[in-house]
Amino acid sequence: MSGVAALGWIAILRLGLVQTALGAIVVLTASTINRVMVVELALPAVLPGALVAMHYGVQILRPRWGYGSDTSGRRSGWILGGMGVLAAGGTLAAVGTAMIGTRPFAGLCVAVLAFLLVGIGVGASGTNLLALLAARVDPARRAPAATIVWLMMIAGFVVTATLAGHFLDPFSVGRLVVVTATVSLVAVLVTIVALWRVEGPATAVVPPRTVVAGRFADALRQVWTEPDSRRFAIFVFVSMLAYSAQDLVLEPFAGAVFGMTPGQSTQLSGIQHGGVFIGMIAVALACSGIWRGRLGTLRGWTIGGCVASALALALLSLGGSVGPGWPLTVNVFMLGAANGVFAVAAIGSMMGLASIGNLPREGIRMGLWGAAQAIAFGLGGFAGTAVVDILRLVLEAPAAAYATVFALEALLFLVSAGLAMRIGRAIVAPPRRGAIGPAILQGGSDVRT
Repeated sequence: MSGVAALGWIAILRLGLVQTALGAIVVLTASTINRVMVVELALPAVLPGALVAMHYGVQILRPRWGYGSDTSGRRSGWILGGMGVLAAGGTLAAVGTAMIGTRPFAGLCVAVLAFLLVGIGVGASGTNLLALLAARVDPARRAPAATIVWLMMIAGFVVTATLAGHFLDPFSVGRLVVVTATVSLVAVLVTIVALWRVEGPATAVVPPRTVVAGRFADALRQVWTEPDSRRFAIFVFVSMLAYSAQDLVLEPFAGAVFGMTPGQSTQLSGIQHGGVFIGMIAVALACSGIWRGRLGTLRGWTIGGCVASALALALLSLGGSVGPGWPLTVNVFMLGAANGVFAVAAIGSMMGLASIGNLPREGIRMGLWGAAQAIAFGLGGFAGTAVVDILRLVLEAPAAAYATVFALEALLFLVSAGLAMRIGRAIVAPPRRGAIGPAILQGGSDVRT
């Protein structure tokens, strides 16, 4: 297999556009359609909650989709195919939602199929996009690349929510279908343009590696037996469990304990996301260019982000007992910044660790870690709210219930920091230009040149 060149900044930005397109469809299915089901159609909140959980659950198949691109040696087709499935799922989700008002059973069946397709599309496209970045981004550019791609996904959330909100008024289910289908079509077209020749042949900067063939189960078993791959999967699960559990808890906490209105709690969420942005930019600047090696490693920033997130959550737990006098805005901004540091450093570390070994297993490694993340996200959001509800039945003060949840999340982040410390040097000192990572996997019967 011929060698390929590292991706330049323009190519990284183009792949960021793919993540923007992915985020555009996801925000409509996970947020807008969720709200329409609960508010406009007066359906039980558990229904969209179950659909979203199902879309996370099907992503346990991410390793298989990553393995598919490993064996083919190409990622673009899998990314584009996943985006097509995601677009079809997003459009069908709107159609199913529109049908529920007049034909509930048929509409629900369409919605179930739609969210399964959304999960498959996100998993196939997202896994192989990260695998392509891991295989083709120079080690010195991994932190900035991770920041760019994730910020462009957030931009997809913001732009789509703003424009869709404008075109959805005055609301009707017909408008919902048209807007969702339009966004989905634009997302596919953007993906086609962004991926055009991005994997084309170029001058080699790394030695050519073999293309993997053979049984998926054998390949997954090999990756799981790698100590760092297994530890990183556990780290991703535990850290993302802590990260996602706060999403559905923070705004209700602000309202129940600090008396904030819905508008004020929404602004508080905006402050948190502003902190995430600052944290991501800080890591990107610290781990690139002339500062590389002077302001810490991706592994160090990952550990530090986990510890800082634990501290911010512990302070939130304390703030719940203090009440309105607590500097909640500062605390939430601190939490966002710590989460941003942790998230982008972990993603950059993931990109470095995915390229270890002599066999091209980036897809299956990214799939394994993506599956761990998806399961954690689905479980974390549900567990956080469930624990609050249970504790509020047992404890008299709501502040105590929320404080307990935040304390548990802080503990999970501390456990995550300990797990990150045990992950080997593959993410501490990425291979120099022109070198491949340590030969964790040896050649076998499933390898062909």
